[in-house]
Amino acid sequence: MSFDVIIPFLKPIEHLLESETISEIMVNPDSSVWIEKSGRIQRLSDVQFEDGALQTGLEVIANRFGKKLDADSPILNLRLPDGSRMAAMIPPVVNPRPLVTIRKFTSRDFTLTDLIRVEMLTEEEAAKLTQAVREGQNILIAGGTGSGKSTLLGVLADAIPEHERILLIEDTAELHIRKPHIVSTESQTDTHRGQITFDDLLKAVLRHRPDRIIVGEVRGPEARTLLDAMNTGHRGTLATIHASSAEESVRRLASLAIRGSTNLQLNMAEEDVRRCIHLVAYISRLQGRRHIKEIIRIQNAYR
Repeated sequence: MSFDVIIPFLKPIEHLLESETISEIMVNPDSSVWIEKSGRIQRLSDVQFEDGALQTGLEVIANRFGKKLDADSPILNLRLPDGSRMAAMIPPVVNPRPLVTIRKFTSRDFTLTDLIRVEMLTEEEAAKLTQAVREGQNILIAGGTGSGKSTLLGVLADAIPEHERILLIEDTAELHIRKPHIVSTESQTDTHRGQITFDDLLKAVLRHRPDRIIVGEVRGPEARTLLDAMNTGHRGTLATIHASSAEESVRRLASLAIRGSTNLQLNMAEEDVRRCIHLVAYISRLQGRRHIKEIIRIQNAYR
């Protein structure tokens, strides 16, 4: 059982961890416990931790994973053995008690057929995106938090030819790519002794002969390095980004690319994005339902 390593320290939510229908568990600093089930968030009034028990349990869990969680290091991010993700914060950054969010890895075995069945996308959209992946087009998947960007990315990666070498970059590792030649890297800062930024990791990855680059989420200056890579022949890139529409994702990627750059204007960066990205798929989440709202082709992208 993937949660065996943490269950002894989180007994009040053991039944939630073991449930196959709950996708997210949230324990707030006011001690309230919330879950996401079938796309809907609800409060559980009958679940509660004894005073001090949650923080003590989190500190032990952090230690088990070779991490620190204390007043000097009050933020914890870790990946559980099955790919589920735990994020925690303790006082003094939150008060009066810890904040914990566990996103359970419920989509490991999802296929394109599954996503069509739950109406996340149509057969026509699936065929269009799959063909684009096979042809080595650069695809940006946009949407809000919890919209299913990573799920769609992981499923689309199934269309990458088996012989191609894939280099995967994430902040906290959670993607499961079902391919034989894949190298996964993780940039979260508390994993390394020295500071290794997402951009540092992307630059390092480019030296290891990738046929494909997959970026879990573009969120900072690494956008510039990614655009440069695509501009210099690294085709077939898949990446996700937070945005409120397909067009807005183009502008957001451009604005991220100019961070820390003194000689790049926003309009120039946006032109670069439009040269590099072939397709943008925007996922909407409304009342628990996740679906692709639009797919746009960037007309200026090279062919």
